[in-house]
Amino acid sequence: MSYLDRIRVSLPEDDAMTAEEEPVLYVTDDAAAAQRLRERGEAVLIYLHEGNRDQDFSQFLYAVEDPWNLEPDFAERVYRRQKGLPWRILETERCLVRETTPEDVDAFYRIYSDPAVTKYMEDLYPDREQEKQYIREYIEKVYSFLEFGVWTVLEKESGQVIGRAGFAYREGYDEPELGFIIGVPWQRRGYAEEVCRAVLKYGWETLKFVRVQVLVRPENEASLHLCRRLGFQEKGQVSLQGKQYLRLLTAPSPAIVL
Repeated sequence: MSYLDRIRVSLPEDDAMTAEEEPVLYVTDDAAAAQRLRERGEAVLIYLHEGNRDQDFSQFLYAVEDPWNLEPDFAERVYRRQKGLPWRILETERCLVRETTPEDVDAFYRIYSDPAVTKYMEDLYPDREQEKQYIREYIEKVYSFLEFGVWTVLEKESGQVIGRAGFAYREGYDEPELGFIIGVPWQRRGYAEEVCRAVLKYGWETLKFVRVQVLVRPENEASLHLCRRLGFQEKGQVSLQGKQYLRLLTAPSPAIVL
């Protein structure tokens, strides 16, 4: 007899209000049942055990061997991923950091329209639909695979998108790279440091990073000052696409030698 259970997922009020139905995660150990549930648009978690190892669950993202002791945060994230809801990564005193959605793109264009923002970083696609498609692919190929990436930063009080922060891997480097941008209207208010400290803490404690790098243009004094305050130490210069960058590294403990 196959196993089937329903787990009620608890969502924050703003997400629950937009949900089309009661947020439920289905747990099953039967591939055919799982496929039928998915075709209905349900969120599915696979229960693996000795009796179903011969079944093909390769099309399903998440599986567990002990469905009776699921952490609520894990169940919520499984539900969110399959329902197209962004993961909430962390909160600070004034900000919420969550996964990016295509709906964030219009706010990004407002932020990146200031020349002070694009002076030191790559601009967005010239066409907004291209950028939205890039975000859709990023969700599928980066968030779903790595379970981290560059996220969206919102000001909790206003609910406005005020920037981006997170981690990415750069070709040719082993260390994940911290990236961040706060829109000009919210600069000089401590948001960048507040968010970056929390993101680094998430990197050490949740993602288990042992070192993180940043690449900063030498003339970008504001970013260099912040990186040094965050504990980054300069390790030389590198050249990328004809531009010079300072490479800085940090680690979660002085015991780890850079």
